[in-house]
Amino acid sequence: MNPSDYQNDIERMKNDLKKAGRFIGPIIGLILVVSLVSTVFYTVEPDEEAVVIRLGKFYQTNTPGLHFKLPLGIDRVIKVKTRRVLQAEFGYRTSDTSSRRTQYSESNFAEESLMLTGDLNVADVQWAVQYQISDPFKFLFQTSEPVRNVRDIAESIMRRVVGDKSVTDVLTVGRVEINNQAQTLMQEVLDHYDMGVNIVSVRLQDVNPPDRVKPSFNEVNAAMQEQERVMNQAEEAYNRVIPESKGKAEQLVSEARGYAQEVVNRALGDTERFNAVLVEYRRAPAITKKRLYLETMEKVFSKFENLTVVDPKAQGLLPIYGSENLKSSPKVVK
Repeated sequence: MNPSDYQNDIERMKNDLKKAGRFIGPIIGLILVVSLVSTVFYTVEPDEEAVVIRLGKFYQTNTPGLHFKLPLGIDRVIKVKTRRVLQAEFGYRTSDTSSRRTQYSESNFAEESLMLTGDLNVADVQWAVQYQISDPFKFLFQTSEPVRNVRDIAESIMRRVVGDKSVTDVLTVGRVEINNQAQTLMQEVLDHYDMGVNIVSVRLQDVNPPDRVKPSFNEVNAAMQEQERVMNQAEEAYNRVIPESKGKAEQLVSEARGYAQEVVNRALGDTERFNAVLVEYRRAPAITKKRLYLETMEKVFSKFENLTVVDPKAQGLLPIYGSENLKSSPKVVK
């Protein structure tokens, strides 16, 4: 190869590099500007809040939307899901919630669910705690492991509440009270440690006796249900018979009182009538005596259908009756 040609190629390459250098500088600058601008602005989603740390110190909390921050690592942004309800599960784990039916993990979490009740029985308690982050800065920096702390507090409080109840209350009627009491106590502990967490709900999912004693417990439970059924039947019979008997007794008492009042009123009326007759008798004894006699005879004779009154001085009286009255001849009174 001719040395002059080689020299010409080198010169030509130098010229090309000089021409390209005119465009490389602006392109690199543009890339740097775009990269810088992309790190200056950030977006906070509707279910989030952003904690801004400036030079290692808390600066502010930003709400959803587009925001500005200082570049080159001066501002650091940490996004926290504050609008989302988080759930901590104990004694079970949800493995898939995308399908129509919720699927659960088949792993055993007995170390979380087995608890000692107040009457020294063991219950397998599965429950869930739903909570929200009320203060993202406190949630991030008040404790080193906030999620683990929430779980530890929830488990401790639930064991405390269940330990104050009987196994019957835990398995049957006391579940609502346990939920409310556990939620109140959990919130008090979280507020004490100022963790920026708000408990939304505490729900007992499934409560069972341990597998080893489940058959015996089912027998006891069946016996208690039978006892409850018999007691309900007895109470139903009591409510049906006793009110009816009380009603009849009250009716008899009321009738007796009415009869007593009737007899008393009749006696009072007879007394007043006798006193009135006595007053008239004292005024005119003969007339009153005759009137009483006539009234008495009127009452007596009114009981007879056929009656003939004749003079006792009449002699040889021959009563003649028609053939139609032979069967019912009148009575003769002298």
